[in-house]
Amino acid sequence: MLTVVGMGPGSPALMTAAAQAAVAEADVLAGNARHLAQFPEFAGETFALGANIAALLAWVTARQAQRVVVLASGDPLLYGIGTRLLAHFGQAQVQIIPGVSAVHYLCAKVGIDMNGIWLTSSHGREADFNEIVRQPKVAMVTDLHCGPREIARELVARGAGDRWLVIGENLTLENERIHWQRARNVQGQYEMNVVVILNER
Repeated sequence: MLTVVGMGPGSPALMTAAAQAAVAEADVLAGNARHLAQFPEFAGETFALGANIAALLAWVTARQAQRVVVLASGDPLLYGIGTRLLAHFGQAQVQIIPGVSAVHYLCAKVGIDMNGIWLTSSHGREADFNEIVRQPKVAMVTDLHCGPREIARELVARGAGDRWLVIGENLTLENERIHWQRARNVQGQYEMNVVVILNER
């Protein structure tokens, strides 16, 4: 059985009890190096996940008789690895244990109502900035190529420089920082982040 475990936005304290139990019962464990490092006591075989998705699929396929757990950032089905694993192995073969996403955490931290929020991502895909400026409230999972500065530049180019960007940087970690800035004022580089874009603060 393959179980995909949502790790939450970073801190192990935000993992659910079900997620922790799945890891404790696993025979083999896959995830990025940061996630695997959270389980130094795990004695089974591990797979370090990076951009090597095809290798992960082959690795999991070869171990289907074992209890395989794949660790996923945030929530596995919010622009996460869970979607790819479901598509490859089928719903009957995959158990998903949801986790708190970085979007959920950031909105809760600063009191943003998530009702009606439009969720999107620039992680490994082209963001639709024309649609983003049509939406009153957007949460965006970012990547190294399209972060707050690039998002702000696209908003300004579309006449939306007054929009607020709520930038959650290194969420749940010791160096967590949350910034409120108008799009026209965003200049700097930010470490691992999620962005919420608002018409009004």
